[in-house]
Amino acid sequence: MELQAIGVQHPAVRQVQHIQNNTAPNRYKLFVAEGLWAHNMLLEAGAPIDTFFWCPEAIYADEAHRRAEEIAARADRSFRISLRTLEKISERDKPDGLLSLAALPRWDADDLRFGKSSLVLVADGLEIPGNLGTLIRSLDACGADCLVLTNRKTRLTHPKVIRASQGTILTVPTVEFEQTADAVAWLKRHRFTVLLADTDEAVNYRQADYSGRTALVVGSERYGIGKEWYGHGYQRVAVPMLGSGDSLNVSVSASVLLYEARARKSSW
Repeated sequence: MELQAIGVQHPAVRQVQHIQNNTAPNRYKLFVAEGLWAHNMLLEAGAPIDTFFWCPEAIYADEAHRRAEEIAARADRSFRISLRTLEKISERDKPDGLLSLAALPRWDADDLRFGKSSLVLVADGLEIPGNLGTLIRSLDACGADCLVLTNRKTRLTHPKVIRASQGTILTVPTVEFEQTADAVAWLKRHRFTVLLADTDEAVNYRQADYSGRTALVVGSERYGIGKEWYGHGYQRVAVPMLGSGDSLNVSVSASVLLYEARARKSSW
């Protein structure tokens, strides 16, 4: 391919660094995709590709050469970079000479439609990017309808969110509410039964009622669910702790609850 060669001082390269480090506004929700697997993911999902960076010296697989041409044809702009420049902007050890800025999908909460037994997860105040990505992957695995974010503390474009989600962040609808009260009203408007993952005054998760539309709420790793979720009469559910520990990782406990809800709804 004949692409314009650029170096580390080019604005496009600097943009990648800003997005990796979260040091500049990112109004278009761009994220960095690195390597052959990530670019196959972009092509399969039909994700918008803003900028493609090609480093032929770093390509190790014939498939990467083929994908480079496909990505360049899809991208709004494409550049050739040196191995030195690639090492400056990549977080991976050998990303097959392929790196792109791509855009996350945008979903509007008012456009989503739900069936009689829909399942959603609310993540309130999550702080660790890897946990958020793992939650999205679990939502995809159990066929949940969407992820709702409130009191968000980590960005969806964080590299660890992208990697932990295994690309499912491109296909699982994700909506965010600035105010918890707006999320509560939205769930009520769509007739969801809300269950809070909390150990205090809770029933065993096997005893909860998952019929109809169900929304499961999990909280932050340090503080749990925000106080704004209480006072609405929502039932609390807990996963029993049978060892010496007093809690599960939030992504693990959410997965347990999601699959229990799915098992009940699908009569497994």
